[in-house]
Amino acid sequence: MSHQPRLRLRQGLFGLMAALLLTQASMADDDERATRAPLLPKYQQECSSCHLAYPPGMLPAASWQRLMNNLPKHYGTDASLDPATVKQLSTWLTANAGNYRRVREEPPQDRITRSAWFIHKHDEVPASTWKRPAIKSAANCMACHTGAEKGDYDEDRVRIPR
Repeated sequence: MSHQPRLRLRQGLFGLMAALLLTQASMADDDERATRAPLLPKYQQECSSCHLAYPPGMLPAASWQRLMNNLPKHYGTDASLDPATVKQLSTWLTANAGNYRRVREEPPQDRITRSAWFIHKHDEVPASTWKRPAIKSAANCMACHTGAEKGDYDEDRVRIPR
């Protein structure tokens, strides 16, 4: 092989590697963006009384709007709040909602656990794992993500209960 084709091959491989690294960095940025916004104390107070106060970046704005407009029937529970609190939380949630590539798509029933990115991130978790008594469902992030309450979903700190 002459010098010129080898040089082009190296340049092509270098370009491909750079593109892959940028894509990987972008995906990591997306994961970080989902949990970046510090939680509004009122949101944390109201929502974490029943479940994890999910970071607003985990759902698109349209999903948050539907959830906040349907609090009397919040997944089978009456989670009604006074109008001023609904307005405050809705404004904050939509302002901090996921608007990046991996969260733009509205998941079925506005469930984080049915979003394409959630399913992709958890594709190696067998269905039987979600049914373990210490976990109970895919929505129980804190069961495996020990730093979930602080917005830390780092895979290196995942501990799956037996």
